[in-house]
Amino acid sequence: MPPFIPFASADLGAEEAAAVAEALASGWVTTGPKCAELEAAFRAYTGAEHALAVNSCTAAMHLALAALGIGPGDEVITTPLTFCATVNVILQTGATAVLADIGDDLDLDPEHVEAMITPRTRAILPVHYGGLPCRMDAIWALAAKHGLKVVEDAAHAAGAEYRGRKIGAGPSDAVCFSFYANKNMTTGEGGMVTTPSSALAERMRVLALHGMSRDAWNRYAERGSWYYEVVECGFKYNLSDIQAAIGLVQLRKLDRMNARRAEIAGRYNEAFATLDELELPPVRSDSKHAWHLYALRLRLEKLEIGRAEFIERMRDRGIGCSVHFIPVPLHPYYRRTLELRDPCERALAEYPRLVSLPLHSRLSDEEVERVIAAVREIIAAHRKARPVAVNSVAETGN
Repeated sequence: MPPFIPFASADLGAEEAAAVAEALASGWVTTGPKCAELEAAFRAYTGAEHALAVNSCTAAMHLALAALGIGPGDEVITTPLTFCATVNVILQTGATAVLADIGDDLDLDPEHVEAMITPRTRAILPVHYGGLPCRMDAIWALAAKHGLKVVEDAAHAAGAEYRGRKIGAGPSDAVCFSFYANKNMTTGEGGMVTTPSSALAERMRVLALHGMSRDAWNRYAERGSWYYEVVECGFKYNLSDIQAAIGLVQLRKLDRMNARRAEIAGRYNEAFATLDELELPPVRSDSKHAWHLYALRLRLEKLEIGRAEFIERMRDRGIGCSVHFIPVPLHPYYRRTLELRDPCERALAEYPRLVSLPLHSRLSDEEVERVIAAVREIIAAHRKARPVAVNSVAETGN
C-alpha cells in the first residue's frame, strides 16, 4: 500500500529549524524580543491595532473574556459546532455559555443569536468554522444594538478575509488565533489575540503574565529592572521566543501555504461537484476562505453506508479523515451542565454527515489525486440504487 496520507501535517522545514537555532543561541528561550517581533509582524499582516502573542487560542479567548470583565451572572452566546475550548473558556470565567444554532454555511446564525439574547447577555463568541468567516456585519449590528462585546474564535481563520479586510482587523473587541500543530500556520503550541483597543491590549498583556506590571518579562535584560509589581491576579499565558521564531517564518509563508490549501480545495470541488451523494463545503462571495478544513457533507439518504463506514473505507485506502465537530450538546459534561435553550437542530442534523478530508499545504498532487479517487470509488460502490420507473401503458382495442 502507498504511504499513509495524514489528515493534517505541519509545513515545517529548514527555515524554521534555523530560526529555532538562532533563538537558542540568543539565550532568550522564554518570552523575549522574538515574541515582540512576531506581534509586530502579525499586526502588519492583519492590519490590527494591537496584537499579543500567547501560548494557545484557548488562552487568548479566556484572556480576552477575563480582560473584558466577563464573569459570574453573565451570559456569552456561541456556536454548538466547535471544539470544546470555545465553551470551556466561557465557563472558566464563571459565566454561562448559551448555544445558538448554525446556519447553512455551518457558521453561527445571527438570527438564532438574536433569539438567545437576554438582559444577562454580555458577549457573542462566533467561530469562523473551517476558515469561512461568519456573517460579522450582522453580529456586529446585534452587538451594537444590545451593547454586547464580540470576541472572535479565529482558530481556523489565519489569513481569511471578510469584506476585503483580514480577520483580526475588524471592530470586534478581540480576535483569537491558533498556532497549534495542525493550523494554517503553527508554532507547535501557540496563539495570538488582536484588538483595536489600547486599554484592552494593555490589560490583556498584564493578565497574560501573572498580572505583573507591563514589560516585566524584560527584567533580566541588560537594561531591565529587577523591580516589578503584581497589579492583577493573572495567568501564565505567555509565548516563548523559541515558538515565536517558528511563527515568524510561518507567517512569512502563510499566504503561500493558504494558496496551496485553496488550490487543493478547488480540485476537490471540481472532482466532487457531479456527485449527488456529496454536498461541497460552503463559500460566500463576501469572504476569502482560509481553507483550514475541507468538510464534506454526505447525503446519507443516497448512500448505503454511514459516515463512520465512509471514514473506515478511506482508512482502508491509507487516507486519514476526521470529523469537525462533535456538537457541544452531545458531550456528557455539557449535557449535565448547560441549559440548552435552543435545540440546535441544524448542528445536530449536520453532525452525522460531516467528514473532513486531508487538507494541508504539504499534500502532493499525487496524494490529492489518491484522495479524490478514494472518495469517488467509495461513493460509486455504496450509492443507493435508484428506483426504476415503470411505465404503464393502457391497452386499447381497435
